[in-house]
Amino acid sequence: MRETGRLPLPLRKDGPRWSTVVAERSVLGVVHNITSATRLLDLLAVFEGDERVQVFFTRTGSSELDGGTEEFLTSRGMARISWQEALSQPFDLAVATSRGGELHRIPFPLVGAPHGAGYNKVLSRERKSGAFGLTSEWLVHEGRVVPAAIVLSHDEQLRRLADGCPEAVPRAVVAGDPCLDQLRAGLAFRAAYRRALGLLPGQRLVVVSSTWGRGSVLGTPGADVLRRALAELPADEFRVLAAVHPNAWYGHGAWQICHWLAPLTESGMLLPAPETETWKAALCAADFLIGDHGSLTMYGTALGIPCVLGAFDDSAVAPDSPMDRLGRLLPRLSRTVPLLPQLLHAARTQPDDPGLAALRQSVSSAPGESARRLRRLFYSRLKLPEPAHPAATRAIPVPSPGPAAPRLPHLPATLVTATADDEPGDGVTVRVRRFPATAQRTQSRHLADAHLAADPDDPDPRWPRSADVLLVPAERGLLPDEVSGSSLARRFPGCALVAVEEAGHGCTALFGDGTRLRARWAERPAWASFAVAASAAYAWAGSGPVPLRPGVRARLTVRAGDHPEAGLVEFTVP
Repeated sequence: MRETGRLPLPLRKDGPRWSTVVAERSVLGVVHNITSATRLLDLLAVFEGDERVQVFFTRTGSSELDGGTEEFLTSRGMARISWQEALSQPFDLAVATSRGGELHRIPFPLVGAPHGAGYNKVLSRERKSGAFGLTSEWLVHEGRVVPAAIVLSHDEQLRRLADGCPEAVPRAVVAGDPCLDQLRAGLAFRAAYRRALGLLPGQRLVVVSSTWGRGSVLGTPGADVLRRALAELPADEFRVLAAVHPNAWYGHGAWQICHWLAPLTESGMLLPAPETETWKAALCAADFLIGDHGSLTMYGTALGIPCVLGAFDDSAVAPDSPMDRLGRLLPRLSRTVPLLPQLLHAARTQPDDPGLAALRQSVSSAPGESARRLRRLFYSRLKLPEPAHPAATRAIPVPSPGPAAPRLPHLPATLVTATADDEPGDGVTVRVRRFPATAQRTQSRHLADAHLAADPDDPDPRWPRSADVLLVPAERGLLPDEVSGSSLARRFPGCALVAVEEAGHGCTALFGDGTRLRARWAERPAWASFAVAASAAYAWAGSGPVPLRPGVRARLTVRAGDHPEAGLVEFTVP
């Protein structure tokens, strides 16, 4: 780390003597907070591979939500310079993705760009109307238009700019949206992103997006969206990923957000750090989206992901903006209707909705063109010829395993609905749906006739004490012959079945009357587990089709809810 107050090597007077590469031009990246920094990196990607251009970064110090920004820059090895130092250096160009701070003091050409999906928010110090970034309040200082170029993503923004700051229109450049171009290009790699996120074949991914502020998914009292997603969607069929805005994540502190959401991550929810590009990969991998008035919801809608609004702060949205139309077109999540039917209804109706089709085209009027247009803009301002190779959209990286929720040593308690019925083509079929017990609040309709499966060693005693099925993992070293005489039977006399894990995700199920039932997967799907086999045994035995006498054998189809892949379990009474 360089000494405080000391300039980065290339900016010092003797820099050329000690520098390995002497660049021809220098660019200043102006950082407001982490949100603006991540978008800034999207724009600066056009300089990748060009040794003629050196980029430095400075913080305006103007954001109330700049927690984590210094660490963000440091961890990426970005050459930093203080705001005061930056104003005295002869940079060739500055690029800012926020209007915050004293940008009018920058003495060299400034390119201003949005840090989200266009210009959709209302933020005014003078209580004026118009979108943040498109009015004279944010573009003019003492009669002078501050940016030398104003990047727009869509032609429709020209009209709103003309209304809010007509003198700035000649400086507008419609350059498309680099993030949307990345996302659309990333759809080709959907399978790779899904594997990296840990989805099993046939599972569906629900992304829950929360912007920051009191009207967001996280900030709306009583919305309870994240918990409902975990509580109501069967765990073997769905995964839930929470995409939290950096301003919320760092405003409260990463530890606090993770601490608040720990019961959900322990139940299987994915919670990536927002400064990574995992949220982009997640959108490419998503089957459903629950959003709010944040940019991620707009991007997901532009990709055609079926979406329901878990919250929406109309007062924070600029009238007549694309986000304003999104808020009127997308359904609001009902607190009285089960979640899954609302998602499925969105999937059925939204692809053919003409209003949404028009909205999807409002994010960028230059799809696939942003890299080319931005590079042309930046290099023309730098008075440098563009590189010989064509400008290209940068691929979204495949997510790497990040900090995950601590792996618990015990199995999570689950509420399980399991029915055994004759189904055409499959014969007797046991259909199992499992839901995390810790996420439940009330006995909802989706839990009718559910049984509780729990680990006998769960430190929360309410689960094993109430369990209908106790699950003993193989790693505990307890054999089926040892269960009846162990303290397990005495500790939980009301339990109907104890399942001891065996090889191949099978189990031996021991009933209270001493009957044993061995469950073995003859055809094992990706979602199979000994816990599913145990619940299938519990349901089949309870349906009473065959008395459990020695020598009884049966083969049953087992399905994880509506998952397309079925399993085949062989039951044997020794």
